[in-house]
Amino acid sequence: MTKLVYFAWVRERIGKGEEEIELSPSIVTVDDLLSHLKTRGEEYEAALEYQDVIRVAINQEHVDHKTPIRGAHEIALFPPMTGG
Repeated sequence: MTKLVYFAWVRERIGKGEEEIELSPSIVTVDDLLSHLKTRGEEYEAALEYQDVIRVAINQEHVDHKTPIRGAHEIALFPPMTGG
């Protein structure tokens, strides 16, 4: 099982802050995961509509969308950060 953690408007659109899911062997990279999540319902599709802007951290380290997710205990998804 892999823990997924959602932040900011990603969390609001999905409707939960975190969940644990079993990842299929066909889900190899961050891109694969985001594409898979979009098939889980309207709320996921809305949250990940522009998946290229979603930022991701695996085990609390920022990664790009081509990064393999094998061995990930926690994957965090959040929108782009803005300064202020």
